[in-house]
Amino acid sequence: MLRLRHKLRAVAAFAWGVFFASGSVSAAAPPAADPLAEEIARWSAYVKDSKRTDEMWTQLKGGIVPLLTRSEEAFKAGRRELALHRLAYAMTSLSAARWADDRPEADGNDIQKFETEWASSGKALAADMRALSPSSFDGITPALTRAIAEAAAPQVKVYYDASLEYGRNTMAGSGFYYVGLARAERDLIAFCRRLSSQTAAPARRLPARSLDAELESLETEFLAAYRPPASIDKHSDFISSAAALKEARELNAAGLHYGALLRYLQSVQRLSTLRGTAPALDPEALAAKLKESAARVAAAGFDPSLARLFLETAESEGAGPIASAIVADVLPRYFAALEPARALPPKPAPRATVTLVRWPYT
Repeated sequence: MLRLRHKLRAVAAFAWGVFFASGSVSAAAPPAADPLAEEIARWSAYVKDSKRTDEMWTQLKGGIVPLLTRSEEAFKAGRRELALHRLAYAMTSLSAARWADDRPEADGNDIQKFETEWASSGKALAADMRALSPSSFDGITPALTRAIAEAAAPQVKVYYDASLEYGRNTMAGSGFYYVGLARAERDLIAFCRRLSSQTAAPARRLPARSLDAELESLETEFLAAYRPPASIDKHSDFISSAAALKEARELNAAGLHYGALLRYLQSVQRLSTLRGTAPALDPEALAAKLKESAARVAAAGFDPSLARLFLETAESEGAGPIASAIVADVLPRYFAALEPARALPPKPAPRATVTLVRWPYT
């Protein structure tokens, strides 16, 4: 059955309140509905009302459902970026499960029906699976909302392409789930656009740029850290970190620089936590560091939403390895990414050493 991964995702801040005029009389309207609150409530209700007991649902309850609960907690605590970051991951998995579950039960074992649905979904998703121009995301603000949308865009085709062979080599029900994931990533992009439509545009856009040098450097660090015993004891964590780094590279190459920056910083956080080199901070020292970083984010004058995700993550985690990694490694690299790009260091010339051994009596 499927193995559900947790990815860190980011979110934007949203504006409240609208006014309207009717004839010559102006009146204050009630606050507009908050799309973030609505989406959290919608999926929370789905989880609460579900009567499913199958294996896939058991997996979701063990991993994704707690993530949805944590999204609601972050929202109530006023950490909107963190709330949406958690929601985005939970809602795609839950949406995929619900879409697959809406199929007739017999279809889960019918590969022919799955292949028919796969072909039909391919037509429905065709426009979303084309290579998208970075400019197609220009209308999505703030930076974290755009980063989420950009990171989701390539996944539509990834999940759709994987679904056919996965379904053929496991069971039709699993294939349906992967098609559902492709659809869910498309829906996540639409949700980001809806959030953006109700969000005041930031005064200064975050200057996201190519991260060639940063990604090259991080990969070198990753390979240096991937040594026993850590590579054995924390193998699955290294795989997760490497997957985020690979995704960052692909987004960067496609010119989706907001999504690439998000995945790059998440890779930094994971690798820094794995290495455990960030100095431990007590609650008081952590609070001081976060206050200092928040002031620096504000002083920079750019859209702060992406930085807020990591600030809010550190606040919610409290003194510990994740918060230490964010303060000591993630935020400094965030600020460095706002500066002009560094030149790529020259690569060493390839060299191979060949040793010839003469076997006796030949």
